Amino acid sequence: MTARAIMLQGTGSDVGKSLLAAGLCRALLRRGHSVRPFKPQNMSNNAAVTGDGGEIGRAQALQARACGAAPSVHMNPVLLKPQSDVGAQLVVRGKVRGNFDARAFQPVKQGLMPDILESFQALKEEADFVIIEGAGSAAEVNLRAGDIANMGFALAAKAPVVLIADIDRGGVIASLVGTWTLLPADERALLKGFIVNKFRGDISLFEDGVTTIERETGLAGLGVLPHLPVAARLPQEDAMSLENRAPDSAGHGDGRAIKIAVPRLAHIANFDDFDPLLAEPDVELVMVPRGRPLPGDADLVILPGSKTSIADMDDFRAEGWDIDLAAHVRRGGWVLGICAGYQMLGQRIIDADGIEGAPRETPGLGFLQVETRLGGDKTLTEAEGSAFDGLGRVHGYEMHMGRSIGTDAARPFLDLGEEDGGAVSADGRIIGCYLHGLFAADEFRHAFLARLGARRSSGLAYELEVEGALDALAAEMETHLKLDALIGFAC
Repeated sequence: MTARAIMLQGTGSDVGKSLLAAGLCRALLRRGHSVRPFKPQNMSNNAAVTGDGGEIGRAQALQARACGAAPSVHMNPVLLKPQSDVGAQLVVRGKVRGNFDARAFQPVKQGLMPDILESFQALKEEADFVIIEGAGSAAEVNLRAGDIANMGFALAAKAPVVLIADIDRGGVIASLVGTWTLLPADERALLKGFIVNKFRGDISLFEDGVTTIERETGLAGLGVLPHLPVAARLPQEDAMSLENRAPDSAGHGDGRAIKIAVPRLAHIANFDDFDPLLAEPDVELVMVPRGRPLPGDADLVILPGSKTSIADMDDFRAEGWDIDLAAHVRRGGWVLGICAGYQMLGQRIIDADGIEGAPRETPGLGFLQVETRLGGDKTLTEAEGSAFDGLGRVHGYEMHMGRSIGTDAARPFLDLGEEDGGAVSADGRIIGCYLHGLFAADEFRHAFLARLGARRSSGLAYELEVEGALDALAAEMETHLKLDALIGFAC
């Protein structure tokens, strides 16, 4: 079997490439085809564990789900996980290769194309179609030398390309025509069509716009997608999308029973942990940006995952959030730390091996009697078990480097067999664990929210909600796009 492939590239970041790739994967699956997703290079601190013991971007894991396939390291062979404004951890085929600043990575990335093409070929041998997603803009001319994410890959793989633009931002005609103009002739030859995404209002009013773009570029207009509320029901990878869905709020203004606050750490990771909470009708989830205090009326504060525990611990204090959290605890509020957030709740974080930069240590918040030492092999594993005090079954994944030990760990939050079960304070209100994804477990989520004071169970079945949203997204794409023409460009 040798699959046909089509690549979705964008005029910029967050124009909808990831979700449209997922929708196209599901649409093809519903038509009876076998499909695989592929992204040559992703930059994200939101990663998923694969069954073969690696990690890939969570967007590709969602796309794999849309295909009805298990996530594989081949679906995202190069993953960059930012650790600072200029540096990132390089993950190749699911395994850490080291840390690089932006300048040092440039010569390294040019040697990654063979790995990328080998993974691409492996997927082509498994399916009828491979849906490829680019990164950022197709016309990043300042980064074009050695490009492995967009047109550089498309040329190497001889993959036809469809451009996606976001009309909600304004300037969509200039974005599409400008992108086409900036590309050299050999790259333009791979462009086949374009999709205008996130239109609000009467789509017929943009017919002249489509005609203008077609005339200026010679590309085929493949449709205009309206702004789709269903998109908010799906896990998303970009931090800006989370902030749009869970903005800062002043209080229980909408009458919801439970208020949960999450400080927006500088290097927040795996924030789709909160998607099931966003879907709960009785939960108000507040992302607290830097410069704002933690709300005094929160029932629960969650310290999220982070790519750099020590740096974000320092930032947490600099924001004064340590003072806010101490006041929250004195009022009897609940606290949950996930992964790096768990480490921050302890007594100390020690990085003797320089995992996150120069070797150093920093005091934790001191709410749990545990101490964390970073180092050793990276833990990448799926896990399932049960939560303490009858809170039900959980499942998820662990993704961390280091180990937390101490007296509070003798009261584990989770029973995960051989995996780290976390810790619980003596009064049971301060909790830490390494398990990401635990709120996707309906039994646990409903029981935990009831413990916080939820008046009733919503009965929400989160995984079924995601499946339904993928089907709805595919149906919208079938309705509004010329999918037969788009699929016809695949080769």
